[in-house]
Amino acid sequence: MQLDFHTLDMQRRQHPAWRLLLADSAPLVASFLHRVFVQPNVRVMAQAPLVEALEDTLYGLRETLGQQVFPKSAQAYLNDWAANDKGWLRKFYPLGSDEPHYDLTPPTERALAWLASLSERSFVGTESRLLTLFGLLKQMNDGSETSPEARLAELHVQRAAIEAEMARVQEGDLALLDDTALKDRFQQFSALARELLADFREVEHNFRALDRSVRERIALWDGAKGALLQDIMGQRDAIAESDQGKSFRAFWDFLMSQSRQEAFTDLLARVLELPAVADLQPDQRLKRVHYDWLDAGEHAQRTVAQLSQQLRRFLDDKAWLENRRIMDILRSIEGRALALRDTAPASLRSPDFAHIDEIGTDIELPLERPLHQIAPQTLLTRVALQAGGDDADASALFAQVRVDKAALAAHVRQSLQTQPQVTLAALLQTRPLQQGLGELVAYLQLASESPGSVVDEATEDVVAWVVRDEAGLEMTRRARLPRVIFVRG
Repeated sequence: MQLDFHTLDMQRRQHPAWRLLLADSAPLVASFLHRVFVQPNVRVMAQAPLVEALEDTLYGLRETLGQQVFPKSAQAYLNDWAANDKGWLRKFYPLGSDEPHYDLTPPTERALAWLASLSERSFVGTESRLLTLFGLLKQMNDGSETSPEARLAELHVQRAAIEAEMARVQEGDLALLDDTALKDRFQQFSALARELLADFREVEHNFRALDRSVRERIALWDGAKGALLQDIMGQRDAIAESDQGKSFRAFWDFLMSQSRQEAFTDLLARVLELPAVADLQPDQRLKRVHYDWLDAGEHAQRTVAQLSQQLRRFLDDKAWLENRRIMDILRSIEGRALALRDTAPASLRSPDFAHIDEIGTDIELPLERPLHQIAPQTLLTRVALQAGGDDADASALFAQVRVDKAALAAHVRQSLQTQPQVTLAALLQTRPLQQGLGELVAYLQLASESPGSVVDEATEDVVAWVVRDEAGLEMTRRARLPRVIFVRG
């Protein structure tokens, strides 16, 4: 983009990120969206919990700044932020849901990232970025080299360098990075990790833009349907074969390797334990950044799958004919508007210029009105009430417990992030039963509701938990049940 005056003036008036930075309520919008979406890596949130979170935020601000600040309701603010003139949130209805959901738009996430970069850094490294640039140039050069002799010569140079380094290591000469180099490289790693996580929303946005462009071609097609299908489906997949789709598929294949996940987890844990890195006080979310990548990548994969499914539906006969009918109506309206352009009435507000008929009439029949019903009178038997005793044992009312199924489901999902499947007995070893048989039954209910769960009737597991008897002594209870296996969906 050219940074000339006219381009920047247009961006200031039209770009959502620039409008966010110029808004009077920018501190509220940026802080709330960063806390709700970016920090916990939430990709999509339903309207009800989002409204509740914003209401709590507004209540706290009004208590400290006065009741006159931010006078509108939370729902009104969300609708305002998702409007076309703002574009800070994307409001949509997921497939199969009648409740609106919200997600950050890519310009909003870029604005939040820019605001986060304004804080002063205690250490600014440049060596790691130079090495990264040099490595990228070398990869591009080696990856485009077509001469076998040149490739072999380069490999021989690399092998000689590796053999020389192996000889130095055998002699005890280890080339270690000092604290400055470690801090430099860790800062580069953390910045790239956060940028990669933020890029997923833009990837989804680009996928939706590709899908929208294909739909526009379908809606504006004038020829036969067979020629349209051949034009669109001649490629293997209009979305997956784009540059965005190829890059994302290569990233996803690399990340889904179990061995690479384990190697990444081990390397990240070792690096975070280094004293030089610990002095930087890194963000604790970096310990699970690769799992955040997986969650964001799975959401992007589901978005692509939904777009492909909707595209197939869009191409069926019924949708084809309906869209052709809509386009004919729009073209008819355009033709009539062009015809009236030179002969428009003196006042566009004239009642004869345009009118819209009522869609339907309200009919209220007299016989459909309910008849008056006399409320029944309750007859009370005159019986003398007796005072009850106060020696009743109310301890049973306070002994009731509630099993938090959401916490159990979160424990199952967390265990499945590092392994493809896990048994119920293994889950109870890492997190023993705290509420006895009721908690065990809740696990079994989760297994019955999960489509990927498996019950092995041929193998039995024994689970145990500790309870207290009436005297307060601990005792162990055991249950024998078929092996229950939770499988990653």
